[in-house]
Amino acid sequence: MTGTSKDTCLVRAFMHTPTEPLGYFERVFSESHVPFEYVRLWKGEPVSAGKATHLVFLGGPMSVNEEREFPWLVEEKDLIRKSVRRRMPVLGLCLGAQLIASAHKATVYRFVNETGWCPVHRAPEATGIFSLFPDTFPVFQMHSDTFHLPVHSRLMCRGDTVPHQGFRFGSAIGLQFHLEMTRELIHAWTCNERKFLQQAITRDTERYLAASNALCRRVVGEFLEQKC
Repeated sequence: MTGTSKDTCLVRAFMHTPTEPLGYFERVFSESHVPFEYVRLWKGEPVSAGKATHLVFLGGPMSVNEEREFPWLVEEKDLIRKSVRRRMPVLGLCLGAQLIASAHKATVYRFVNETGWCPVHRAPEATGIFSLFPDTFPVFQMHSDTFHLPVHSRLMCRGDTVPHQGFRFGSAIGLQFHLEMTRELIHAWTCNERKFLQQAITRDTERYLAASNALCRRVVGEFLEQKC
């Protein structure tokens, strides 16, 4: 494929559950006049890149290893591999990052539950926009699985408890954390948590959400500038 500009971009987002949309990414895409569309996998919509120039794989409550229960996971991994071979820009968030890792023969496994705002650090070997991230920055987390890094990938962000938080593999970027958060999404995701945790998350959201949104804008900028 030839290089693209923002005027010719089309983002296709693979949505695993109705409660995990693009969130803040929708606002940034809309402000940048970049069209986007969803593939609603739980409705049986086909796994395909279609006419998209950029692909986003969103979060979800399932494991990437539950291929028998969710057979479209197999198709997503195959699409990710093919897209990266074609140097098509791919972005994975949480489950999406785990899909990128699994698609390239890295192990994804149950580890430590992280829920709420947690500090993440820029890795020394970070490149591109990630090299401009703060040394340490708070991000929203909601996951209990983690992954090994694929061979030939490069770590971009690391955590204290869960080391692998962000990586590059060819044209793919995988982020274990959630940069798509809005107040509405955070409330929806945490309304059934214990009261003290809800209170802590609400307090931290007021402190950290604006900075998280700013990082989201940076990632979107680099993602859309990638050639495909």
